[in-house]
Order: sequence, then structure tokens, then C-alpha cells
Amino acid sequence: MKNIVLVLGIAGLMSCRTSIKLAIPEQFKQQAVMQHVDGARGNKMSFANFSTSKIKRGMHISNAPWFWGGNGFFLENLFLQKYGIRKSELVTQEKTKFRYTLSDGRDQVDIYAREKELTKTRGYESINNDNSILNGFSVLMAHQYIFSAMIVADTTRSNNKNWELLMTNIYDREAEHDNNPFTFIKQEDNGLATNGVDTIFIKPLSIKKTSLSNGKTGQLPFKLLSGYELSTHDGVIAIIDLIDRNVWFYNELNATEKLPVSAIATAIFARRVNDAKW
Repeated sequence: MKNIVLVLGIAGLMSCRTSIKLAIPEQFKQQAVMQHVDGARGNKMSFANFSTSKIKRGMHISNAPWFWGGNGFFLENLFLQKYGIRKSELVTQEKTKFRYTLSDGRDQVDIYAREKELTKTRGYESINNDNSILNGFSVLMAHQYIFSAMIVADTTRSNNKNWELLMTNIYDREAEHDNNPFTFIKQEDNGLATNGVDTIFIKPLSIKKTSLSNGKTGQLPFKLLSGYELSTHDGVIAIIDLIDRNVWFYNELNATEKLPVSAIATAIFARRVNDAKW
């Protein structure tokens, strides 16, 4: 169901791609500077005085085994077969890893990142009727997305610390007592990065409205992930724009503070399992 929603949504929006913009709060925009990330989504990025080495990627593993009438469904299927129905479960797994170095011309950090996603769906099909409405219908049962990264700095230099980044998106139908059969995977992974002393909170940003070719404002059929807000206990320090591939830095950040923020931004742009389709 995730793939169906994403394909339909993105296909319907491609014609108005250039009119879809992430709305940066005016108050923050006046106190921030925008940097466009050249090579975002590629294997080498650069912006302002920052640049990455070539991103080295590990094997991208994806599999989708079907468990027709597995142990958990054996007795149920014996009963359902009387009515011409078969129950099944599909578990898909995808994982990958990558690493690269980010430098600001003075200091550098090494980023080691991993992504892992597991999705479980349950489906029904008619045994004797190829045109049954049951065929092809599936219900999302569980979803787990985990993105982690180590941002390793030269700690022999003053003020340099290692950072750990973790972003997740977890759903469990049974745990949440969700009775809606049309629930789909929401693009709302969030998390944090910490060096043991300081913490940066990462929150997804979504848009619901967009500008149409006639100048009017249109309503999207669902929220669309458009970026991430990075903040500390003192307030917002950066915004990552996934649509136009920009990073907005709060003006008060110094070079030492910008380095981990830039590492987080490039790591998010470098993802492959959970990447924005822009």
C-alpha cells in the first residue's frame, strides 16, 4: 500500500512540481541564510564552504518473500477455503549503509550511516475468482524504519565531539489498536542527534497546500514530506528543504555548530531506503 500511495501521489504532482514549495517561517528566514546543496541525492555534495568526499555505499539489500498460508494462518485458511478465500502475509525488508567524509575547509567529520526498513502487510485473495475485489487488497500490519549514523570528529582538537544520529518511523497495528484497514505508511520519521552533552531534535515538515498554475492555492490530497526542522532547547537552528535541496542555517551558529548540522543534512540527503522522490 505504501508504494501505491507514493506512486499515485508523486505521479499526480509531477506536473506542478515547480509550484510546490516548503514554506520557511518568515521570522526564521529573516534570521537565517540559505545554502543550496549541489549534488544532493547524488554521490558527492557541496554547499557554502562544505563539501563531501565521494559517498561509498554498501550493498543495497531488498527482499520480499511471500508466506502463503504460513504456520500462523494454517487453521484459518482451512476454514476460509470453504468460502473460496485465502489469507497471506507479506514481509518486505530493505537495508543499506554508506559512509563519507564532510569538510568545511578547516575541520572534517566521518559519517557512517545505516538504513533499515521492514514492512508487514496482510492480504486476502479469492481462490476461484480472478476478478474478485479481494485480489490485490492488503492491510498494513506493521512498519519499522530506522536510520542511524555516527558522526566521528577529530576529538583531539578543542570543541570537537562525536555525534550519534537516530531517526525512526514505527507503526504496529495491534499495539495501536488501529481498526482502519486503509491505514498507510506516513512519512513522518523523526529523531535526534546528540554528542552526550548537546542534543539536536529533528522534526519532519509536511505541506498540504501548493500553488497552482493559475495563481490560486490548491489542496493536496495528503500531506507531503517536504523537509526537516532542526532545533535545540533554545529554538530552531536549521531547516532542511527536501524539495529545493537547500539548508537554512540560523545566523548565530558558529563554524563548530554548523559542522554537525551539515553532517545531519547531507546524511539525510544521502539516504536511499527512505528518500524523498523529488
